[in-house]
Amino acid sequence: MLLKINQLYFSHSPEKRLFHNFNLKVEAGKIIALAGESGCGKSTLINLIYGLLDWEKGEIIFDGKPVFGPKKNIVPGENEMKLVAQNYDLMPYATVAENVGKFISNINLNEKKAKIEELLQVVGLEEYAETLPKYLSGGQQQRVSIARALSVMPKLLLLDEPFSNIDFSRKVELRERLFNYVKEKNISLIISTHEIQEVMPWLDQIIVLQDGRLIQNDDPEETYRNPYNEYVAKLFGEVNVFSDNEQNSLNLSKKFWYPNEIKITENGKEARVLESRFAGNHYWNKVLLNEKNLVIFTTNPISGKTHLEF
Repeated sequence: MLLKINQLYFSHSPEKRLFHNFNLKVEAGKIIALAGESGCGKSTLINLIYGLLDWEKGEIIFDGKPVFGPKKNIVPGENEMKLVAQNYDLMPYATVAENVGKFISNINLNEKKAKIEELLQVVGLEEYAETLPKYLSGGQQQRVSIARALSVMPKLLLLDEPFSNIDFSRKVELRERLFNYVKEKNISLIISTHEIQEVMPWLDQIIVLQDGRLIQNDDPEETYRNPYNEYVAKLFGEVNVFSDNEQNSLNLSKKFWYPNEIKITENGKEARVLESRFAGNHYWNKVLLNEKNLVIFTTNPISGKTHLEF
């Protein structure tokens, strides 16, 4: 087991307890997402794992050795663990290439140069190798920081909202190259994100936090298809939530239905269409079923009365 958190207690203040008897295990070579609403503890947990915060009780074990907070470990982090946080901490008067190569040995300069070029390709910044950080956008600086963290081939890479400042078109390319690279190099990755659906294809595990509590810890398909509660279901976007009474009266197999799961059919439950709007690769529709508003997705616009199949 690469990372173990045992009976962890942490609070920002006496009035605000966050983690209470928190336990977690992370296997090596996995890509794992920390998911949850803002303030649920994602960034705090990443900072605790990296040793940037002191906790009250419990232990964090990384690669068989205990991790310590700033009271016991002046220099945060472990040799084989790297964190890319929201502040990128780049050397302002060094080029992008020099920043990426900061931790790479100078013993073989040709190997170092090749490694820097490889990492710049991973983050899509080859043409900025000789540029200073001050001439880069926030998203580009973020990508330099990711490349620098990868340069030491850590056993565990921690990314806190790594795509938050990156344009969507760049984000798609970067995600695929980054996730493929860490898989190829057998680097474990823990990523905190608000965009859980965008990274799902590459994930091995989703850890859902709510107010410092571990709500669900499953593979992506299980988390999506069988969310523990409404909070988890809503992390994947819009969802139709049915009460126990509604579920029973409509004879439904589950309480949570995503808009794409409800189909138009000739012989289903009768509903009235309230709105039908074009939304790119689908139409977004609001329909009324038994005095309950539902959102469903269709390939074509709908109107009037329709029938739904669950």
